[in-house]
Amino acid sequence: MGILPFVAELGLIDHHCHGVLREDSTRREFESLLLEADAVSPIGGSYFDSAVGFAVRRWCAPLLDLPRHASAGEYLERRNSLHIAEVSRTFLMASGIHTFLVDGGFQPDRLLSASELAGLGGGVAHEIVRLEALAESLRPSVSPSEFLGAVRSALASSSAVGAKSVAAYRIGLDLPGARPDDLSVERALGGWTSGRLVDPVVITWLAWEALEARLPLQFHVGYGDSDLDLHRCDPSLLTPFLRATTRLGVPVLLLHNYPFHRQAGYLAQVFPHVFCDLGLATHGLGHQASRVFAEALEIVPYGKFLFSTDAFALPELYYLGALLFRRALSDFLADGLRRDAFLEEDAHRIARFIASENAARVYKL
Repeated sequence: MGILPFVAELGLIDHHCHGVLREDSTRREFESLLLEADAVSPIGGSYFDSAVGFAVRRWCAPLLDLPRHASAGEYLERRNSLHIAEVSRTFLMASGIHTFLVDGGFQPDRLLSASELAGLGGGVAHEIVRLEALAESLRPSVSPSEFLGAVRSALASSSAVGAKSVAAYRIGLDLPGARPDDLSVERALGGWTSGRLVDPVVITWLAWEALEARLPLQFHVGYGDSDLDLHRCDPSLLTPFLRATTRLGVPVLLLHNYPFHRQAGYLAQVFPHVFCDLGLATHGLGHQASRVFAEALEIVPYGKFLFSTDAFALPELYYLGALLFRRALSDFLADGLRRDAFLEEDAHRIARFIASENAARVYKL
């Protein structure tokens, strides 16, 4: 079916995303950025032969004045004949996203800043501070005792509307329920002077500090690139941490979650401060998005589920994330209306919750 009219008209708050590339991509780079792959496989065929690859050819091609299902070669030839800023503006404007919450802590030199992204998209942007990147930027220039104060000062003075932890990539999500004390953190810092932060004490302390600074805290959950061990990215591993932080009353956001989206929905149901989304899985699933979207919404209260794209580098992923979200949400609501699960006015309210109102409330926008 098509998109329900009231869903098509929704303005979206993308509560987790990244910038887009400043320069054009080669075909190999474009293909690898479609997926979470490090590079195109020399023995695995083209990554255009994937759910998201076919979605690009089906849905993105017409926005570049190409027929639906244009070949990959035709698509990239047309795309590269245009200025990268024009391509980005086309897809960002078509997404219907009016507010971008941008994690700029990963490969910032390659990507547009939050303000540049919002300018192309005709919206507004707010920053999300990536905790591990903040720590890595501060550690080389301060002593262990100074580090604690420097982090606290940075979080207290930040204009960011939230924070993000990539613990999943560094140590997994098995964070302890106990808050590390300052002395333990200083001892851990003695063994880490610079480079990539992988110390579990420091990473756990950063998460607590963000929440105590009253910053909504995002966690990457579930699948990502090959840097993570997927079995350590199950959100249920966060249970002791979530139980311990309930008293703070500061939101914890579980991002992406696939293939653990049902576990995330459970956690969002039982912990009052926990929220979740489907994130990058929405565009990654292509034509299958509606099925998994319905699974993600099986038990989560509708006031605790948010929209995000986790779009990175390619503006097509913003457009696809928004479009496939609208289609999946429409399918979910239409099925509920058909089954007399709720009234049409309820469907309108659920749609507003997920599209923007939940994010506006959580991040106090």
